[in-house]
Amino acid sequence: MQAATATATLESFNPATGERLGAVEITPPEGVQSVVDAVARVQPVWAQLPLSERARYMERAGQALLDESDEIRDLIVGEQGKPRNEAFSMELLPTIDALHWIASDAQQILADEKVPMPQLFLKTKRAAFTYEPLGVIGVISPWNYPWSIPFGEVALALMAGNGVVLKPASLTPLIGERIAQLLERAGLPEGLVRVIHGPRTGSALVESSVAKVFFTGSVQTGRGVGEACARRLKGSVLELGGKDPMIVLPDARLEHAIAGAAWGGFANAGQTCSGIERVYVASEVAERFIDGVVERARALRVGDPMEWETEIGPMVSREQFETVRELVDDAVAAGASILCGGPVDPPAGLEGDFYAPAVLTGVTHKMRIMREEIFGPVLPIMVVDSEEEALALANDSEFGLGASVWTSDRAHGERIARELQSGMVWINDHMFSHGACQCSWGGVKESGLGRTHSKFGLYECVNVKLRVWEPSAVRNPWWHPYDETLGKALRQTAAVLYGRPALRAAALKQGVGPLLKLGGRLARDAARR
Repeated sequence: MQAATATATLESFNPATGERLGAVEITPPEGVQSVVDAVARVQPVWAQLPLSERARYMERAGQALLDESDEIRDLIVGEQGKPRNEAFSMELLPTIDALHWIASDAQQILADEKVPMPQLFLKTKRAAFTYEPLGVIGVISPWNYPWSIPFGEVALALMAGNGVVLKPASLTPLIGERIAQLLERAGLPEGLVRVIHGPRTGSALVESSVAKVFFTGSVQTGRGVGEACARRLKGSVLELGGKDPMIVLPDARLEHAIAGAAWGGFANAGQTCSGIERVYVASEVAERFIDGVVERARALRVGDPMEWETEIGPMVSREQFETVRELVDDAVAAGASILCGGPVDPPAGLEGDFYAPAVLTGVTHKMRIMREEIFGPVLPIMVVDSEEEALALANDSEFGLGASVWTSDRAHGERIARELQSGMVWINDHMFSHGACQCSWGGVKESGLGRTHSKFGLYECVNVKLRVWEPSAVRNPWWHPYDETLGKALRQTAAVLYGRPALRAAALKQGVGPLLKLGGRLARDAARR
């Protein structure tokens, strides 16, 4: 829960205890453009650095994060509510690794790239793709992964030579501030990354002169961001959530699938865009699978996220808690069965909103819980009679972020993966690849547009420019003057180069005369230079 005070500050509270953690100054919407302008004054100096120098700063940032990891881990636990082990494994470790991957691989990805020119009539030319920074990039980040999501996008933008204005979620403002502080401690130019706060600053950032916006959040808000950027003829990368399906085939290693379902459905208290939100299990193994998931769900420890043994922390806010409860109550009223879990009283000494991991059966696609994002520790399971039914149900969604298939047959799993409508498919795993920056991240349908991470995320941060060198020894044969000789030479050249093999000899014979005349003309022209 957050509140803007009379002194124009945004207060931050611990979702487990209700304790006030601190406050940040709200940026008035009319002041956002001046922040962007200030970053734009610093960015050209940063852009002049060679890739190797920018890479060194990324490495320093990774080391600084490792040095301060205990303190930052506990800040994430305190402000967002995920357990300590998850704060490190799902937020800090992926960021440290991403910074090292960016420092090593991005130098090659963003280096000038030679473009082959195999065409006979272009042999004198030398071409390359160059990757130029866009300028200032806006990053609007969510509360569920308040460190790893924005930091990864900020780091990609910086490595590509851009400056960044970061607008963190209003539920986690202190974490956003810490990102900028850490980068400055790593030696990056002061003011290259600026942080803004407030309930209306996100839209002001979109409407500002930033060259591109990376947004992670709801479909409704993301659609507005995309439309506003399009009106201004600038790009946006939108990650708008998901409703990830898990398909469990009869030949799956069941214990592995059960463990994966529990982690994929309940980690971060289920508050994950690519968490497992729908399970389709083959009837042959359904009873054992459901029993195993229920057993694991009941064993997960709900409690203070600062305790090392805690596996399920509080919901981030009362609003999110009520959303989860409403969706589950709606499903039960429509005929679903809740086998375990649900709202629980806060553990001793805590005041937050806690929801124990819940498993539902008897659900159908007519229920809201199978169509809307739950964003809580709830796992609805449907029993299916065939692989075809599972695929049809998995694709029956407006979302398409991630999906997983669980089978012992790799080739079979890959065939199903090709049929799934999603940006990522994992076989015998789920959602881990957000922690591997070399892997692309993004979805299809209403899960968004564009990609973060990987080489494709780097390409989102640059202008791809083509640069061509022509030595000027001979003019292009298709230049003026035009005449019949030119027309015949071009026609027969195309037939020789691209025509059916049986016709090439005839085309060459017919084109010899025009080609010789054209060649003589070009040679005389070159001699006069």
